[in-house]
Amino acid sequence: MKNFQKDIEERTNLTSANKFELLLFKLGTPPDGDRAELFGINVFKLSEIMPMVPLIQAAGMAPPLMGMIDVRGKILPVINLPAIVGGTPRTGLNILLITEYARSTQAFAVESVDDIVRLDWNQVLTAETGISGGYTMSMARLDADNLDDSRMALILDVEQILFDFIPGDRSGRADEMKNKRFNYKPGAVAIVADDSKVARTLLENSLKTMDIPYDMHITGQSAWDKIKVIAAQAQAENVPISDKISFVLTDLEMPEMDGFTLTRNIRATDLLKNMPVIIHSSLSGNANEEHVRKVGANAYVAKFEVNELADAIERSLDTAKAY
Repeated sequence: MKNFQKDIEERTNLTSANKFELLLFKLGTPPDGDRAELFGINVFKLSEIMPMVPLIQAAGMAPPLMGMIDVRGKILPVINLPAIVGGTPRTGLNILLITEYARSTQAFAVESVDDIVRLDWNQVLTAETGISGGYTMSMARLDADNLDDSRMALILDVEQILFDFIPGDRSGRADEMKNKRFNYKPGAVAIVADDSKVARTLLENSLKTMDIPYDMHITGQSAWDKIKVIAAQAQAENVPISDKISFVLTDLEMPEMDGFTLTRNIRATDLLKNMPVIIHSSLSGNANEEHVRKVGANAYVAKFEVNELADAIERSLDTAKAY
């Protein structure tokens, strides 16, 4: 745990190379096996790792919520993560992971913490179905030099878990979104990238309410490949790229290519460099938001503030330079 407190600037600089750090932890024995699987969470999402403490019980709180804890005067819900994936801890729930997602803070109870590893995003593969009750969205290959026999860590869709078990108002007022003025050319589509299923659903519903056509992708690499294809079509037809793509809306953490790298690729391409790019991410905090500005995104919106997202889209389209 002592090794967790690393310099935040060093960790932020990893994004310049499409890299990140993953905290590995265990949730016990799965129902269909006898060996505890490794799970992972981006270190950027962690604010603290602490031993289990006595819980404050709250009326009406049902599993997998276990209770509340007081962390320096802030009351946080505690979520039994093994219960969500069907794991049975052999030694009990010993560790609390204090996490920050979209400006909300909560604690996840786990059995044990294993290690922190540094990975490239191309070592992460999307895997949304058939694992851990549908809450696994990707798998990380931990041994880059031995892909045929690499250890694997499952990366949970924490956004889906929080959506399912932590109450919150994630709905935007449809009338406010419809009254926005979105200045894009008829026929152009928004390129959207997010690896979280719940995030994609919310984005699809919001963009439909705004009457904005979109093309959805699960990875940054997939989005980048589509952008290049559309750019080639625009060049062949001798029309500006704005006739084809209205803006790019991207998450930051994604398999194969993260949103930082996607944004840098866009800004480094002459035909695309003025295209509006909006970051929509559960990575919050001043350090992350400042880094978003440094890579050249037009706006940053925390999930799932849909009215803020509508404002950011409207503002980015209005202020974009000709492209």
